[in-house]
Amino acid sequence: MRALTSAFAGRKQKKREMRSLWIVRINAAARMNGISYSQMMHGLKVAGVDINRKMLAELAVNDAAGFAALTEVAKKAIA
Repeated sequence: MRALTSAFAGRKQKKREMRSLWIVRINAAARMNGISYSQMMHGLKVAGVDINRKMLAELAVNDAAGFAALTEVAKKAIA
């Protein structure tokens, strides 16, 4: 019974850790492009860009040019 409880808690913890990792990756890439994480997320929301953190983190790691384009969209939206 204890193992089942730990397994349930572990699955929840894994989701929290992954979201935290995505946010760290997005923040690092956003700062390289001259904007903070919170400003970028707000700018994307204002611009109507509906993309989740998992995909943003993948873009930050694998497609720097695409991420830079999204960063510019966010900057224009909040300016």
